[in-house]
Amino acid sequence: MSDSTFVTIWKFRPKKGREAEFERVYGPEGAWARLFQKGKGFLRTELYADEDGAYLVIDEWVSQEKFEKFKQDFARVYRELDKQCEELNEEEIHIGSTTRTLS
Repeated sequence: MSDSTFVTIWKFRPKKGREAEFERVYGPEGAWARLFQKGKGFLRTELYADEDGAYLVIDEWVSQEKFEKFKQDFARVYRELDKQCEELNEEEIHIGSTTRTLS
């Protein structure tokens, strides 16, 4: 077993009044997590809200290689879902990707 995982971190600001819908789509049981579950190596999605209406979404994979393979295998479906979700958000920023060391 590996002593690290790979995470991608996004910041979103949903449009006013669409927060609940955003949480349903981007949360741990949402459309994005269900899509990621089709790829091998997906572990979880975490969703965090702050007091000013922004959200952090952290997607965790067993490795960067598994994440990259998912992106290759599901590129078309990923783009389609991303396009559908554009209307939910005022802001979408990829903060970065990194390796998370497990303790």
